[in-house]
Amino acid sequence: MPTRIGLFGTGRLGSAIRRLADSRDDVDVVWAVGSSDPEEREAVDVAIDVSTGTAVSAHLAWAQRSGTDLVVGATGFDPALLDTELGVRVLVAPNFSLGVALARRVSRLLGGYAAAHRAAGIPVDLAVTETHHRHKVDAPSGTALSLRDALADAAGAGAADVQTASLRLGEVVGEHEVTLASPTETITLRHTAHDRDLFAAGALTAALWLTDRPGPGLFTLDDLAEDHLKETA
Repeated sequence: MPTRIGLFGTGRLGSAIRRLADSRDDVDVVWAVGSSDPEEREAVDVAIDVSTGTAVSAHLAWAQRSGTDLVVGATGFDPALLDTELGVRVLVAPNFSLGVALARRVSRLLGGYAAAHRAAGIPVDLAVTETHHRHKVDAPSGTALSLRDALADAAGAGAADVQTASLRLGEVVGEHEVTLASPTETITLRHTAHDRDLFAAGALTAALWLTDRPGPGLFTLDDLAEDHLKETA
């Protein structure tokens, strides 16, 4: 039996998820709506929310009432929404690329490298730059903030110590750069998404992975990536 999926969000990413799901036998999109009130939606195995940050609260409340697991890919919502007993499985992913999850891990390594430099009295500048299409509303992107926080935490610095810049240009799918610069070297880590199918496939992978977790709770794409890296090691 295919996994029954509900989809909140019918924009660019939502449409890509729907198109990819329709080509697969292991998932079945039962319904797909925008960021409207979810009251009348039937329960499914898992719902994917790629709508807007302002709609996440209503979608999470619906998931809890209906007992439906929820993958949240929307950004810009209040994280305090998740500081409670969820009662269902919830996975939060500002970016559905496993490559970005790997970039977060490398960002932590760069942060540790920066901390060692600073401890030795060597000045280090840290920065995150992101570029997306002109239609993207939030800036910086949720992914940029995630990379920034990973870098800052490992460096023993505050988020404000990491220069963060955003560009909105043309139809760029998504590009993120993490940079460490010292008087003697510059290290740049770049992730570039070429096609939204990357994120669509990641969202479906996240949904299937989430329904297989042993119990309710909060998960991230880092948790999924850890399992993935173990399997491919």
